[in-house]
Formats: sequence, structure tokens, C-alpha cells
Amino acid sequence: MLNHIILMGRLTRDPELRHTGSGVAVASFSIAVDRDFGNRETGEKETDFIDIVAWRNTAEFVSKYFTKGRMAVVSGRLQIRNWTDKEGNKRRSAEVVADNVYFGDSKRDGDSAGSFGGYAPFPSDTAAPAAPASGSDFAMLEEDDSQLPF
Repeated sequence: MLNHIILMGRLTRDPELRHTGSGVAVASFSIAVDRDFGNRETGEKETDFIDIVAWRNTAEFVSKYFTKGRMAVVSGRLQIRNWTDKEGNKRRSAEVVADNVYFGDSKRDGDSAGSFGGYAPFPSDTAAPAAPASGSDFAMLEEDDSQLPF
């Protein structure tokens, strides 16, 4: 059986970092995830608001580097919890327990130099390779490529 979920969305609030009685870090936050399809009548996409829980190092990482509005990619598992509210009613909640959380955007809005799909493969203190002058994402090889197997 498989229980694996990957979501990409914007944080709806700053992560809330707490610690258990034994000192284990736990962070809770939620993300807004747009659906791939729009409403049949209006064409507008609907948004789901999904609760996320991260533990230990992932919790520390999220609370340190993520804030409201930041795009996050969350990989983890779906968990359903049963609980009882203050009035004694039995309730169920769905949440994602995050194994990994990644940046889904660059730190500076609108700055896409050196980033690919929101993932910045180059540290900010080093320069990204220069883009080809043609404006294309591909550069011409200057070497003889007749020896390549493809």
C-alpha cells in the first residue's frame, strides 16, 4: 500500500513552531493549493486549504525559512485523525505529515536569474552561468559532436 502526497501551494500563515514535552520540534501551517481545473460555470479555479504538520529538523527548517505567502512544495503522507471537540462530538481531521518541504519560489519575487521553476540550484553568493545570447535556453556546442552516441 502507498500513502504519498506531493503538494505545491502558498503558506496561508506563518508556521507555528512548538515543542513536545520531550523537546521534539513540531511545526504546523497550512497551504493554499489551486485545483487544476476551473468551475464549469465561471471558469475560476477553486482553492483547497490543506493543513500540514512537520516534525523535528523539517519543523525547524520550515519555521526558520518560510513565512505567509511563500510558495512551498510539501512531500509527505496523508493522515486522518479522530478527535472529540469541546461539546463531546466526534470529529475527523485530514492533514499532511511532511517528510520534506522545499522552496517553490525564489526568495526575491520577480528575480528568476539562476533559478529553474522556483528552485535555485546556485547559492546566492555565486553567479549563475550566463544565458546564451540568442535568448534560447540552449547553447550551440563549439566542439565536434560527431562522437556523441545520440
